[in-house]
Amino acid sequence: MSDRPRFDPTTALVVVDVQNDFADPDGGLYVEGGDAVVPLVNEQVGAARAAGATVVYTQDWHPEHTPHFAKDGGVWPVHCVAETWGAELHPDLDVPEDALIVRKGVDGEDGYSGFSVRDPETGEQAATQLGRMLEERSVRTVVVTGLAGDVCVKETALDAVRLGYDTVLPLATTRMVELEAGDGQRAVDAMRDAGVQVVMA
Repeated sequence: MSDRPRFDPTTALVVVDVQNDFADPDGGLYVEGGDAVVPLVNEQVGAARAAGATVVYTQDWHPEHTPHFAKDGGVWPVHCVAETWGAELHPDLDVPEDALIVRKGVDGEDGYSGFSVRDPETGEQAATQLGRMLEERSVRTVVVTGLAGDVCVKETALDAVRLGYDTVLPLATTRMVELEAGDGQRAVDAMRDAGVQVVMA
């Protein structure tokens, strides 16, 4: 088994939520080590683009008030409010001018997966445009990277498997938020059990 994902024109690299609120120590929901992920993700972006693969970036893009936030009945501190510094992609992240970007949680939903959002009150799910983007480009393999490994990266990878993609997670390119101790390892186990190929770099 290779320690690195391989890219070609039938592969998509999905860069999940490498935003200031997660990747900057001053962010509203900083993931420990999140800033260290940025150059590692950039290596993946460079390799993907050189091989003609599709690169898509996701962003949490929440309204100021949403049941997703603890202050409004949810579990998370306020983060990635639309049009704020915290919601911006990290300034050191390699993002081309014509980048494909999927914003999630825009109407107050739980936007964990890049592929889907869920109403936090009714549980109703809806697809984002990510699946359509990949289908239009005849993608067969999805490489998932970014933040955080036990939340949005995990849910994006699990959705990719459910949708029939060969799915790869380079573990070195993510970090875990660990809302509860052990969440990181449980997430890795869940992804492996679902069929995600977890590689080290």
